[in-house]
Amino acid sequence: MDPAVLREDMVDGLEQALGERLDERVDVAMRTVPRHEYVDDHAYANKDTTEDGSRILAPSTVARLFSALDPAADDNVLVVGAGVGYTAAVAAELVGESNVQAIDISRRMVYYARQRLAQTGYQGVLVDCRDGANGYPEYAPFDRILLEAAAIRPPRALVDQLAPSGRLVFPMGGPQQTLVAVESGPDAAGPDGVVERFGPAEFAPMLVDGEQPDGLARNRTVREDREYNESGWHARTGWEQDWVDWDEHL
Repeated sequence: MDPAVLREDMVDGLEQALGERLDERVDVAMRTVPRHEYVDDHAYANKDTTEDGSRILAPSTVARLFSALDPAADDNVLVVGAGVGYTAAVAAELVGESNVQAIDISRRMVYYARQRLAQTGYQGVLVDCRDGANGYPEYAPFDRILLEAAAIRPPRALVDQLAPSGRLVFPMGGPQQTLVAVESGPDAAGPDGVVERFGPAEFAPMLVDGEQPDGLARNRTVREDREYNESGWHARTGWEQDWVDWDEHL
C-alpha cells in the first residue's frame, strides 16, 4: 500500500488511541514525515519497535511528547536521544530543520540518524554524539528540550540550558514514571520546577558515558550527574550511585 495512505491512517487513528484531538501542527507534521524511511518494520503500526538495536517510540507516544513540548515556529529545539532520527524529523517540521539539534550517546545511532535525516530532506538537522546528561551547551539556550529517556529529577545541565520561559519535557521517575514539563523563569513552579504533568510513561533510563550498548562498559568512581552523587543504588543501569562494580550486578 502507498506509504502516504498508511501515514494518513496512522495519524487518523491516534486521536482514538489517545482519547483526545491532536494538536493541529503535530497532526500535520506526523502526516508529513515519511516514517517508513526511519522504521523498516511495521512503520505505521501504533507500537514501540526496535531498529538497529534502538527503541523507536510508538506514534502515539511521539504525539504525546510534542503536545507536551508545545514548540512554536522557529523555537531552538534540542532532542536528547536522537535514536533513528524520526523524532528530530517531526521537530524539524514544527520549528524548521535549522532550529533542531539532536544528540545521542551512541555513535552508531548518530550515524544512522544523520543518514536517514539526509535521505528524507532534513539534512539541516544537526546530530552529534554527546552524553545527554550534559546537554549541548554550544547551542544553548534552547526554547524547548525533549528528553526521550527517564530521569529521577530534571537533569540540571538541561535545565541550565533552557532559555527564559523555556520548557523541558521528559519522563520523570524510576520504575513508575510520569511525563512532565519543567519550565525556567518566573513561570516555573512546583517541586523540581514541574509546571505540568501529562500522565504515566514508560521509558528506559537516561544513560551516561560508559553505559551505551556500543561502548565499553566500565566502573565509575565519580558520577557524571552531580545531583545523584549522594544517592543510593537501586537500578541496574546505575542511575543513582557514586560507584558501580558491574561484576556484582551481571
